[in-house]
Amino acid sequence: MATATMYKGLAVCLTASALLAAAPLGPANEMTLQPESKLWVDGTSTVRGFTCSTTGFTAKIESEKPQSIAALMLGTKVVRTVVADFPTDKLDCKNGTMNEHMRKAIKAEDNPTIEFRLGSYDMLTSEGQIKGQLRGTLVMGGVEKPVVIDATAKPEGEGKLRVTGTTKLRMTEWGLKPPTLMFGTMKVNENVQVGFDLLLKD
Repeated sequence: MATATMYKGLAVCLTASALLAAAPLGPANEMTLQPESKLWVDGTSTVRGFTCSTTGFTAKIESEKPQSIAALMLGTKVVRTVVADFPTDKLDCKNGTMNEHMRKAIKAEDNPTIEFRLGSYDMLTSEGQIKGQLRGTLVMGGVEKPVVIDATAKPEGEGKLRVTGTTKLRMTEWGLKPPTLMFGTMKVNENVQVGFDLLLKD
C-alpha cells in the first residue's frame, strides 16, 4: 500500500512538472536601446590601425518581468531574448575609400545587415556590477557562426543599465576577404575586435 501511494504521489509530481514546463511564458517586458549606444570595430593593417563605428543600429531585448535591471543586479537571469541588427551602410571608418572597401569586404550589397542573436548567457553579480559571457549567433556576409562575448553591466541611474563588451573575430571564418587598399600596399588583417557600449532602459 505504501509503495502504491508513493508511486501515485510521484506520478502527480511528474504530471505537475510537465504542465508547468509546457505552460506559456507571460508577456515579455521590452528594454529600450538608448541613442547614446554605440558599436565599433578595431582593426590593423600593414600600414596603420583603424576604427569603424556606428550608432545606427537596433536591438530588441525582452525580459520576463518589469524592473528587469533591478532583478539583474540581484543576480536573477530575467533576459529572455536579444536580437540586434546592424545596417552595414551605417558603419563609418572616417575615410571614404576605407568605407567603400570595408562594405565590399563584408558583402554589404547582398547582405545589408549584420545580426546577433543571443542563445544563452552566464552572469555573476559582484561589487555593484555584473560580469558574464554572452553566447549567441552572428550572421555576417550571409554566413551564420557562433560567437562568445565577454560583457560587463552596471546601473547608470534613472532605470538605465550600461552594458559594455568585446569579442575577437576572424573575418575569413565568415567567408569574408579582408580589404586591400592603395594598390595592394595596405592589407587589412583578418583579425578584428568588435566592441560595444549599450545603454538600456526598462
